[in-house]
This record gives sequence, structure tokens and C-alpha cells, in this order.
Amino acid sequence: MKKYFLAGLAILLPLAVTVAVFSFVVRFLTNPFMGLAVDFLRYMGVKNTGFAFLQSEQVLRYGSQLIILLSLFLLTLLLGCIARSLVFSLFFHYSDKLLHKIPLVNKVYKTSQDIIQTLFSAEKNSFKQVVMAPFPTEDVYSLALVSRESPKSCQEAKNSELISVFVPTTPNPTTGFLLMYKKEDLVFIDMSTEDAIKYIVSCGVIVPEEGKPPPKGPG
Repeated sequence: MKKYFLAGLAILLPLAVTVAVFSFVVRFLTNPFMGLAVDFLRYMGVKNTGFAFLQSEQVLRYGSQLIILLSLFLLTLLLGCIARSLVFSLFFHYSDKLLHKIPLVNKVYKTSQDIIQTLFSAEKNSFKQVVMAPFPTEDVYSLALVSRESPKSCQEAKNSELISVFVPTTPNPTTGFLLMYKKEDLVFIDMSTEDAIKYIVSCGVIVPEEGKPPPKGPG
């Protein structure tokens, strides 16, 4: 009974996590526009219409989310096409400069812009190198991802070259600790970022070299 339950759990949990993450992203993208989409569907006569096992309110909600996601996709595609033309590229250039000069707005905009450009730029090497970092003590090592060189002010304060690394937490790698180390204090290893994340999420059960759980010990 126990092995069947664990086998079912191994199948169900990844699916549940995937659904939870996907649902969160959909809600995050669609919630600001739900009112407009619902009003549009009601105007089109969907107010009291059910579909299969879905009630009318569920049809409104899911239909609104589908419309919003499709509209966002088309809008993003359109903006990408427009931005490639000379006239509109100049417009976006000056709009970007304007947003950089508005107090408070420029802080949020510049920070978001830098993060997105870093994550989506193929030339950047951030989070591509996996290392073993002495954390939380000098005698204990944790898997970490190299971000980039630490700020110059921090390096000058310690009069040493420092590297910023991100130490993800288990089993949720989206949270963690941003730490700065001397290069000689880090152990650089030949492991892909994907394998490191799998190892962290599985709490050490999935060993990167094997790609499967380690064999059980005696007993």
C-alpha cells in the first residue's frame, strides 16, 4: 500500500505544483483587466450562459481570462513589430528616457528593466555557473549560482575582489540568500543550472550525476 501511495504521490505532486504556478501567473496577468473583460462578455450575451459542467459565472471568469491572455499576447507581438520600425523606435527611445527622469517611477522602471534585460540577454552569464559556497558556516557547503561581480563599493570596502552568489532555499528555489564571497572561497563545479535546481527542489533526492534517487541503504 505504501509503495503505491508514494508512486501516486510522485506523479501527482509535480502536476499539482505545475497547476499552482500556472494558476498564479494567469491570475497575476488577468486580475487587473477582469472587470473590462467580464463587462464585454456580458455585453455579448454570455451572462446567463453555461457550458458543459461549467456554470455561467465560471464561463464568465474563464472566458475573460482567455480573452485577456490572448489580447496580451497579441499586444506584445504588435509592440514588438512596431518597435522595429525607425519612427516608433525613436518614440520608445525618448519614452524610455522620460521614464528614467520621473521621480520614484524611474527607480521601479530602471530596476525592472535591468532585471529583465539581464535575464533575457543571451550574452549575460548570470546564474549560468554553479558553485559550492561555504554557507551557513565555513565547514558546510551549499549549492549556489553565480550572479556577477559584487558592487565596486563593496569590493573597495573589503579591498578585495568579491563575487555575488545566490543561494536558493529548499524546496522553493525562488527564495534564498544573496551573499558575497572571495573567488578563492568558492568551489567551482561542473554542473548545469538545471541539475542544481533539481537537486535543490528535491531536497537532495535527485542526484545530478545519476538523474534518479540514490539507492536505499541497508535495512
